[in-house]
Amino acid sequence: MQFGLFGSAAARRPTNADAAEFDSAEGFRDFIDYNVEAETLGFRGTFVVEHHFTGYGQVSATLNLLTWLGARTSTLRLGTAVIVLPWHNPVLLAEQAATLDLLSGGRLDFGVGKGYRYNEFAGFCVDMDEADARFGECLDVIVKAWTADEPFSHRGRYWQFDKVVVEPPTAQRPHPPIWMGAGGESSVRRVAEAGYNLLLGQYASPADVGRSIAAYKSAVEAQGRRFDPMSVGVTRAFFVCDSETDREAALQRRLANRVRQLKLATRPDGTVHGGPDRATGDPDAVNRGSAMYGTPDQIAEKLDELRAAGVGYVLINGGGSGGGARGRESLRRFAREVMPHFLDAEPSAKGIEQQAAE
Repeated sequence: MQFGLFGSAAARRPTNADAAEFDSAEGFRDFIDYNVEAETLGFRGTFVVEHHFTGYGQVSATLNLLTWLGARTSTLRLGTAVIVLPWHNPVLLAEQAATLDLLSGGRLDFGVGKGYRYNEFAGFCVDMDEADARFGECLDVIVKAWTADEPFSHRGRYWQFDKVVVEPPTAQRPHPPIWMGAGGESSVRRVAEAGYNLLLGQYASPADVGRSIAAYKSAVEAQGRRFDPMSVGVTRAFFVCDSETDREAALQRRLANRVRQLKLATRPDGTVHGGPDRATGDPDAVNRGSAMYGTPDQIAEKLDELRAAGVGYVLINGGGSGGGARGRESLRRFAREVMPHFLDAEPSAKGIEQQAAE
């Protein structure tokens, strides 16, 4: 198994009372330092979200932040999870992403998605019902922009370009790996059939993760390609702690954050879209079943469940730690006390076969 990071940073807005002393950049700097240390601890890569209009400062300009991180690191892969294509001009996005890939020496993992938060679509004045069509057209143009050797034109429903050649070229050829979030079996199979890598969400149960990996592997092999366990990234929240009190407090923080995020995804008619994994059921039970919180031994048990389900690449999200010094110490303990037990452990092919049979 290999390990990466998943998450966000916060650039909070000062109030009038503390504007003079408030440092909005502190959260971003802490995020950069956290990732720089993760590289030294042996983590493979990082995936960063894109969100807008939250009121609590989540990362919005993902490629800008990753460019700064790329200048501070040398081996850490730089991932987007995900850039929401329906909001972006595809040619401008292709240029920006190619610049990051080139400057970082070919370390970009280009994760893309359709978006799911109603408040973001409303803020951009984009109809959510257009998300699928916008996503497909945007991605087609981006791939064309990265692979075309001659100027090309595009006359689409949402974007038009005339005799453009996109510069600079990407470092990775034919283009950076494209990652997509998916949850249901049909959407997982479509990702595989398109030749893209798969991102699985942090709330899905190990059993559901196993079924998704089995479906993805089956679709990859049906096309005559070899399945690579590193082509599937599975996100898990983590927090290394020794006391039950700290563990319970972290679980409550995560649950409150989930509720806050779901409010941003709620449509005016009350319909809630929970993201690609759409974990259903009692929110507290889903929270406890998916989070890797507790002692190193308790976290190792959770990881062993994932390994048995066929997981090869785990992306850990340290939001439960509360950030800061506590988050940094949790990361160090994970690297020191948990990771060594799994670095040489192969994902279970038998587990994938069992999930496929079911």
